[in-house]
Amino acid sequence: MNWTEANQRHLATALNAVRDALEQRVSLEVAVPVAEMSPPPALETICKLFGLSNFERGILLLCAGVELDSKFAALCAQVNGDPRRDYPTFSLALGALPEPHWSALTPAAPLRRWRLIEVLPGQNLTRSLLKIDERVLHYLTGLNQLDERLVSLVEPVVHTEDLVDSHRAIAEEIAAVLGQGRPLPAIQLGGIDPVAKRAVATASCAAVGLNLHAIAGQRLPADSRELETFIRLWEREAALGASAVLLECDDAENQLAVTRFIEHAGGVLFVSSRERRRPGVRASVNFDVAKPTRDEQRLVWKNAGVNGQMESLAAQFDLSAGSIRAAAAKAVAPDKLWHECRLQARPRLDDLAQRIETRASWSELVLPAAQLTLLRELSAHVRRRDQVYETWGFAEKNARGLGISALFAGASGTGKTLAAEVLANELRLDLYRIDLSQVVSKYIGETEKNLRRVFDAAEAGSAVLLFDEADALFGKRSEVKDSHDRYANIEVSYLLQRMESYRGLAILTTNMKDSLDPAFLRRIRFVVQFPFPDAAERIEIWRRMFPAQTPVDGLDVARLAKLHVAGGNIRNIALNAAFLAADADEPVRMKHLLHAARTECVKIEKPLTNAEIGGWE
Repeated sequence: MNWTEANQRHLATALNAVRDALEQRVSLEVAVPVAEMSPPPALETICKLFGLSNFERGILLLCAGVELDSKFAALCAQVNGDPRRDYPTFSLALGALPEPHWSALTPAAPLRRWRLIEVLPGQNLTRSLLKIDERVLHYLTGLNQLDERLVSLVEPVVHTEDLVDSHRAIAEEIAAVLGQGRPLPAIQLGGIDPVAKRAVATASCAAVGLNLHAIAGQRLPADSRELETFIRLWEREAALGASAVLLECDDAENQLAVTRFIEHAGGVLFVSSRERRRPGVRASVNFDVAKPTRDEQRLVWKNAGVNGQMESLAAQFDLSAGSIRAAAAKAVAPDKLWHECRLQARPRLDDLAQRIETRASWSELVLPAAQLTLLRELSAHVRRRDQVYETWGFAEKNARGLGISALFAGASGTGKTLAAEVLANELRLDLYRIDLSQVVSKYIGETEKNLRRVFDAAEAGSAVLLFDEADALFGKRSEVKDSHDRYANIEVSYLLQRMESYRGLAILTTNMKDSLDPAFLRRIRFVVQFPFPDAAERIEIWRRMFPAQTPVDGLDVARLAKLHVAGGNIRNIALNAAFLAADADEPVRMKHLLHAARTECVKIEKPLTNAEIGGWE
């Protein structure tokens, strides 16, 4: 006989005994060979887990009997002396079941505290209808499924991947803590990689025979009563399903609910957050779960069947073991691996910044030789970073200031964003533009939090970060006169710290270099000044502006170059002129460019002179 059949037989025997108690009010003795079942019957497990007395056990069976045995309703009506009251009540139980005690009725007693039964509203407590909780009823019959009230809030986490050595060591330490018995501390998992923290938590739970469920902190009920109900339901679920919970609270705004859950939820609790939370009343132990080390990532790549590009991939991308395996599995050819790694690194950053598709090449940049040389040196720093820092040992000599940062200064339209696109395209990296108007917040601490999210998300792929109009945040640090000045300076200092530790390339653009703090400039590795293009450079920009397939007729680049505007404005004029010509079914001519130039100059409030546009028609 299997466990399910034995459990059904045990439950049926117990229900018969309760039915006999109703019919004859005999002693509630159940002769069932419990010792022969492994694991024990569900009924006995519930009684042990929640400490039910014999009387409470009988009440639970009485409520279950009404659901499972059609004879129970008629018996309840007969004992109650009223055909309309064909349901169990405390009054019926007190009179019909052995070893009655009034304390079983109280909210603090197991039946009501753990929501094993519900007391439906009625005239008074003893005469109100009692109903067994659906989750408990299913458990008694041998079906151990997650409570439907928790399905939308918690999700099961399945341990599916092998851990790297550093993560396996952490999981073993946690398993040792869990094996020490109660009271159990909250287990804090720090670090920026949620996948790695989940893997560590599931492995440590598996080692001690626990299942794991995860809940996002922002989904906790804000209402205190709803939260208390949720906590109680989860504690019951943890006991019935031998489960632990992983509370992921990195982005949770409802910190009061998060703190209350940590302090009051019993059982095994993991808390996943980037930074260590302040200790509360409940004791906690802390573990930092970092990304796999560079050597561990190489080993994962090797085990995934990647050898040729293993060094370059591990040097550029800081991926979790699962992401490495996914990239290796999805790449249909070796030359697709780099692109798959970029895809694996994108999801978190795509929610925080604008990704720019990069197609620009060096041939599109028109700059003086000194600026082009500086940009190529910047590219070399990124490409050779691993060789210089790791192979040649510079990272060991000085761990600070290893981030590669650049400031692009110049008027609007001089090519700052285009240069960032060229660099990202050559390096085969994603380029993300960060809108500082969305990052900077008037609320204290919010700006640093927003910057931290951006940098943390970008670490996986070492993406090129482009902070447009950086002077909005990085202006001269003011003399501290009040609390607002002090916190503004903290924001700048935090940014400097993150740029120095960021393993990718961070580019800041500004139209006003002189407004930047000199202390800030000293910590920028490259400062590239983008000058306003002179006449010769404007001629070159015009020559390169129209694609080869664009029909043109009679364009005089020397005359066009007399228009004193930057490259960005030239692009707008050329594009608008192309639309005018297309609409007229004509090739692009000087007259179309003249019309587009006038429109552009009105937009930028620039007066046009005859010397600039003379002879364009």
